[in-house]
Amino acid sequence: MASEKPILYSYYRSSCSWRVRIALALKGIAYDQVPVNLLKDGGQQFSAEFKALNPMKQVPALKIDGIILSQSLAIIHYLEETRPNPRLLPQDPKKRAQVRMISDHIVSGIQPLQNLSILEQMGEKKMEWAQHYITSGFQALEQILQHTAGRYCVGDEVSMADLCLVPQVFNAERYKVDLAPYPTITKINKALLELEAFKVSHPSRQPDTPTEMRA
Repeated sequence: MASEKPILYSYYRSSCSWRVRIALALKGIAYDQVPVNLLKDGGQQFSAEFKALNPMKQVPALKIDGIILSQSLAIIHYLEETRPNPRLLPQDPKKRAQVRMISDHIVSGIQPLQNLSILEQMGEKKMEWAQHYITSGFQALEQILQHTAGRYCVGDEVSMADLCLVPQVFNAERYKVDLAPYPTITKINKALLELEAFKVSHPSRQPDTPTEMRA
């Protein structure tokens, strides 16, 4: 069925947007990107136009197959169900559960606590707040990954968990978290960043990346 190219509403530095960009790249899905600047004009996500796309006023949003989806994992599950190759969820039920568990740890347990909207409420304490929640999350994650990891988060195949990990490590580096205590996280992140899909989707290579941050 020939349909219009999907449109991704994204912000270069948004970790949730980056997860979806990786999924689209891995699955070889061509798409158009509409940048939504979370800082400019008091935040373009608050515009009436964008609110109509996603009432939560957050990126990403994806227009695809005649529907509009928000929430990165819901988008990734939809892509997985409609465009199953390459697979982002293992066939084995135990491994699949581990992938979902690690993804949830990051997208529910770490990322929301250091999200822009929360940090803006923290004033001076921004940095230490972000560091505190990323550190406590990474302590747990390192322990889990020691049991599940191969080359990547779960075994040797790229999965949805890896799509969540890389943007979160990028945030950790941005908030100057010491990554030395997390060798497993560091090793997996390094291996993933060598893959083309993770490179093309990187914040330094987006249409809305500021000149000084371009790769």
